[in-house]
Amino acid sequence: MGSDPCTTSVGAVAEREAYETQIQRDLRWNFAVNVADGAFFWLALSFAAPSTIMPLYVSHLTDNALLIGLVTAINGAGWYLPQLLTANYVERMPVKKKLVINLGLFTERLPFVVMAASVFAFAGSRPDLALVFFFLTFTWHTLGAGIIAVAWQDMVAKVIPSRYRGRLLGLANAMGTTTGMLGSAVGAWILARYPFPTNYGICVSLLALFILASWGSLALTREPPLHSSKPVISLRQYAQRLPEILRRDRNFAAYLATRVMTAFAKMGIGFVAVYAVQRWKMSDSQAGLYTTVLLAGETAAYLGAGALGDKRGHKLVLELSLILLALAMLVSFLAPSPVWMYVGFAAMGTLIAADILSGIAITMEFSNPEDRPTYIGLANTVPGLFSAVAPLLGGLIALRASYTALFLTAALLSLATWGVLHWLVREPRHAPRAG
Repeated sequence: MGSDPCTTSVGAVAEREAYETQIQRDLRWNFAVNVADGAFFWLALSFAAPSTIMPLYVSHLTDNALLIGLVTAINGAGWYLPQLLTANYVERMPVKKKLVINLGLFTERLPFVVMAASVFAFAGSRPDLALVFFFLTFTWHTLGAGIIAVAWQDMVAKVIPSRYRGRLLGLANAMGTTTGMLGSAVGAWILARYPFPTNYGICVSLLALFILASWGSLALTREPPLHSSKPVISLRQYAQRLPEILRRDRNFAAYLATRVMTAFAKMGIGFVAVYAVQRWKMSDSQAGLYTTVLLAGETAAYLGAGALGDKRGHKLVLELSLILLALAMLVSFLAPSPVWMYVGFAAMGTLIAADILSGIAITMEFSNPEDRPTYIGLANTVPGLFSAVAPLLGGLIALRASYTALFLTAALLSLATWGVLHWLVREPRHAPRAG
C-alpha cells in the first residue's frame, strides 16, 4: 500500500541504514527493558485483576449484574476504542516513544493511584461514591491505555524484529504472570487478613506501585527515528480511506470479523468469579485463589504461545485460544463443585494470554511498516466497539436468564468463531499483502 520511505531519497536511504544499524545494536537492551515492562505490568494487575478481583470489588458496592459486567466492558472497550483515532497521527511520528512515555504516565498509570485513594476514602462509608470513583478511574486508565496503544505497539514493532516479537511478548508476560501468582496469593491473603474496604485498598495500592515500575522500565527503550513519506492528511480524509483498506485486503477483513465475534464469545469471562462466589458461598479470599490458577494458565500460555506463534504462525495460537474459551465456558456451565472451577480458570488464563499475545503479534504481520499503525488501529478499535456491548449483553443474559445460560451461549459462540478463523482467514505471513 504505502511506498517504502527508503526509496524516496538519498537522505531516506541513509536514515533507514542508520535505523537498521541501531536496531541491531540495541536489540538485546530493548528486548530486556521491554520484558521488564511487561513483567512489572502483569505483576501489578495480579493484585487486583480486572477479570476477578475488580468485579468482586464492584459486587461489594452493588448487586446489579449490568454494573458488574460493565467492568469487563470498560476493560475491553477503553483499550480498543481510541486506537484508530490515533493511528493517523502515529503513522507520521518518527519516534513513538515520546507519546508512549510522556502522555502514558498521566493517562494510563496515575489513575490507579487515584483509585486506591478512593477505595480507602469512600468504599466503607459511601459505596455509591466509591462506585462512581471506581468507574471514573478505571475508565480513565483504560481509555488512556487505548490512546497510547498504537504508538506502543508500533514502537515495539520498530525496535524488535518480527522473528523475536512472539518470544518478547511471551517472556515478558510469562515473567509477569509467574511473579503474579505470588502477587495473587498475596492479594488473596490480604483479602482474608483485612476487613473491607482496607483489603481492596491495599491491593489497588500495590497495583499502582508496580505499574509505575513498569512505566520506568518502558522509558528505557532506545528507539531510533524513522520518518514516514506519507503526506499529511486530515482525520476526515484518513477515515474515508479506511473502507478501501478492507475492500482491498479481504484476508484482513475476514480476520477483523473473527475479532468482533471473539468479543462476544468472551462476554462471560468477567462473570465467572462472581458466579462461583454466589453459587457456593465462597469468601473473596477463596475466590482470589482462582486468580492464582488463572495466572498459572497465563504463564504456561505466554511461554508456549510466543514460541509457537513465532514458529508456526499466530493464527494457530488464536484458534487454540478459542477452543480453550469454549472449554472454560462449558466447565463453568457444568461444574458440580467449586473444585471444577479451577479447570475453568486455568483454561481462561491460557486463552487470555494466547489471545492477547497473538492478537497483538499477528496484526503486525498483515501490512507494510508504513501502514502498520492503521492496521493496528482497525484490528483493535473495530472489535472494541463490540467489546463495549458484549459484556453488557452478557450481564443482561445473566439477569434475565441465568449465569449458566450466559456460559453456554459464550461456548457456542467460541466454537462458531473458531470455524470462521480456521476456514476463512489465511496465516498472514504466508499470504500476499494487499498493495
